[in-house]
Amino acid sequence: MREPIAKVDLRYSVPDAVATGWDETRRVLETAEVSWLSTVRDDGRPHVTPVVAVWLDEAIHFRANPTQQKTLNLRGNPHVVLTTGCNHWEEGLDVVVEGAAVQLTDEAVLERLAQVWATKWDKRYQFLVRDGCFYNQQGDPKPLFVFSVTPTRVYAFTRGDHGGQTCYQF
Repeated sequence: MREPIAKVDLRYSVPDAVATGWDETRRVLETAEVSWLSTVRDDGRPHVTPVVAVWLDEAIHFRANPTQQKTLNLRGNPHVVLTTGCNHWEEGLDVVVEGAAVQLTDEAVLERLAQVWATKWDKRYQFLVRDGCFYNQQGDPKPLFVFSVTPTRVYAFTRGDHGGQTCYQF
């Protein structure tokens, strides 16, 4: 993926706001411990749930049990929003990723993602890969689907005196 073009949206920014660099925004995506996934139910109602996501190959990835609401929602509508950031008023950076969730089944890619999860979380999340899914090494027999979201649009919101909204165009 090429470096996105960052542009301040003055409608939601202080007059002297400067665009947040992509490196800083990507760092937030790479280091976030919790993200919030928004999906849409069959009847059009929103569904929001926390997920443990990882960033790899210019996409954000999350996993889900086949019977969870988010998985059921994705069957009917793949469009999602993932958000992460902070809950402080005066400082921090919030990031919003828009895109479509695609289930990954390529076992080579899943092996790489399993390694990223294990590394990021000091081996607390360890997965076996088989049949195009993750399986918990703790022996849970249920598969975990892995979804990938390549951003179509990303927003970064800075806080404090120089608060602004940066929109990234890919």
